[in-house]
Amino acid sequence: YGNVMGSRGSVIPFFIENAKKGLLPITDEKMTRFNITLNEGVNMVQWMLVNSFGGEIMVPKIPSYTVETVAQAIGPSCERKEIGIRPGEKIHESMITASDSQCTIDLGKYYAILPADGSTKNKYQDKGIDFKDVPAGFEYNSGKNDKFLTVEEIRQLVIENVDKNFKPV
Repeated sequence: YGNVMGSRGSVIPFFIENAKKGLLPITDEKMTRFNITLNEGVNMVQWMLVNSFGGEIMVPKIPSYTVETVAQAIGPSCERKEIGIRPGEKIHESMITASDSQCTIDLGKYYAILPADGSTKNKYQDKGIDFKDVPAGFEYNSGKNDKFLTVEEIRQLVIENVDKNFKPV
C-alpha cells in the first residue's frame, strides 16, 4: 500500500543517514513513489476490518513524491549522484493497472479491486457503502498521481513520523 514513511524499505532514513556524509545517491531523479505513514496504514486496515467482505485488494489514495523532492527536503546542500536503476526496479510505482480497472471501485479514501465474479460489489451496495466505478482503463500510478508532496510537506511528515528533531542538511 505504498512506501511506509520511515520503514526499513523507505528512502527517507537512508537519505537522512547519507546526508550526514554530504552525498545523496539517487537512482533516477524522475523516480516517483507513493507515500503512506504508519498511522495511515493502520487506519486503512481498521477500516477494512469493518467494511470489507474478503477477496478485495484495498488501495489507499495517498500522495506521491519524486526521489529528487525527497533529496531536496532531506539534504538541500548535499551533492547528488545519480546511480541508475537497479535490476527489477521501476521508475513509477503502479498500484492499480488498466487491466484491473474493470473490477475496481472508488470508495472515497480508498480504491477496492474486487473479485471478478461481481458478488462483492453487490455486498457493498447491500451494506449501503457509497462507491463509484472507475473509468475503463483507469490506472493508479505514482507518476500520474494528482497529489505530489512538496519539500515542506515532506519535511513536516519526517518530523511527525520519523524524527521529531529532524533538520535539513
